[in-house]
Amino acid sequence: MNDEGFPGERLFNQGYSYTYDDVIFHPGYIDFPTDGINLCTKLSRNIPLSIPCVASPMDTVTETSMAVGMAALGGIGIVHYNNTVSQQASIIHNAKSHRIPFNADLLFASSNDTIHSIDEFANSPCIFVTESGNNDSKILGFVTKSNWEKWSNKEARISDYMNNCPITLPSSDNFEDVAGFIASKNLDFVPLVNEKDGQVVNLVTAADLERIKSLPKLGLPSLGKDGKFLVGAAVGTRESDKERWEHLVKEGINALVIDSSQGNSLYQIDMIKYVKNTYPHLDVIGGNVVTMYQAENLIKQGVDGLRVGMGSGSICTTQEVCAVGRGQATAVYKVSSIAEQHGVPVIADGGISNSGHIVKALSLGASTVMMGSFLAGSNETPGTYVYQNGLRMKKYRGMGSLEAMTKGSDARYLGDTAKLKIAQGVVGSVADKGSVLKFVPYTMQAVKQGFQDLGASSVQSAHHLLRSGELRLEVRTGAAQVEGGVHGLVGYEKKYF
Repeated sequence: MNDEGFPGERLFNQGYSYTYDDVIFHPGYIDFPTDGINLCTKLSRNIPLSIPCVASPMDTVTETSMAVGMAALGGIGIVHYNNTVSQQASIIHNAKSHRIPFNADLLFASSNDTIHSIDEFANSPCIFVTESGNNDSKILGFVTKSNWEKWSNKEARISDYMNNCPITLPSSDNFEDVAGFIASKNLDFVPLVNEKDGQVVNLVTAADLERIKSLPKLGLPSLGKDGKFLVGAAVGTRESDKERWEHLVKEGINALVIDSSQGNSLYQIDMIKYVKNTYPHLDVIGGNVVTMYQAENLIKQGVDGLRVGMGSGSICTTQEVCAVGRGQATAVYKVSSIAEQHGVPVIADGGISNSGHIVKALSLGASTVMMGSFLAGSNETPGTYVYQNGLRMKKYRGMGSLEAMTKGSDARYLGDTAKLKIAQGVVGSVADKGSVLKFVPYTMQAVKQGFQDLGASSVQSAHHLLRSGELRLEVRTGAAQVEGGVHGLVGYEKKYF
């Protein structure tokens, strides 16, 4: 009999609020290889994923590129709503139009426009010419940098020297189809168009194909019954958000996230009832919650998933400002204890800084982890890179920051009608991480190694070890946490892959 450490039930019922770093698991018995570990899980009652990763609905994290990248990896992105209805619907439409694991920045012009500088091409190999000059109409042709450089009259209209009737492929084609076509035709690039209306939705270059081939092999993508990428969207609890839901559903959204920093409210309960009655076929995820009481209230309303976390995010100051919240390890354990009884998957939202935190969240009862800062700064996040003190950085901000609130996110904090806005988040910068298509697969391999050490061959197996008491935990002192990290060196470089 194992009497070392504590089972979760005893450890988390002592009146302490623990974070991920506060607790450590005892190793179990290994009788399987890491390749035998299955990370398949559920986002909600009816939405399976092949990896337990969810991109947070933040305006510096999840738009088209992140939604596409996460779905290609087997996870899912939740598109933020700190924008207009049409903008959010457009992001979802674009993401659902893809089958290639990245989203190119496309440039558009009309045939009557003039290109005055090569800088107008930015980093794109061409500018697409459409009927309207935007991405909402059929493609007429394109202009490459070499086209423009060879043309002596720089004041000429684009129609005078553009390439007409470009070769295109349907956006529904997969990576192998596109790669084979570009190689067989010896093309530098090919635009991918929506089969319904001929609009350009992506651009694939020969260089892109070489880059993708150099990345870790992708697993099973997250696809719906229609064969399109799974994409989720967040919406608030205002009456006007009901109209927003309607537009998102028309775009084929797969998961609906009712977004609030404190989900146990009359406003959210009313919205859950409305959505479940109006769109009974859609999975609705409620939250955020951190207690069993909060969770039970939303479960009674029929939610299909729960987001857990209040003040645990790296850019969130809710606990500091409002004195309300809970340590994330305790919150995940407590909420998942009640959610499991009702078959409701739990999303551990916030507090993820490394692969060990993912192992802890999943082993404490979560089915997936929602990440903001962990993904921030990657190629797929919105925004442009800037250099600060020689480092390549991207902006990352909390949805409770004053900057985000000015665009409308204050509704998430039930403060949309308040005359005085109180920030519950900050604005910061995050170093360039490269592509999620590279570092997420490496992270999942690290998670598998953590599961192997625990003796858990799957997410479900980890949950069983927790509930049966076989998984033993201890609380780490401050000195033990220091010892468990890098220490005693004058300098070092930390690389995980």
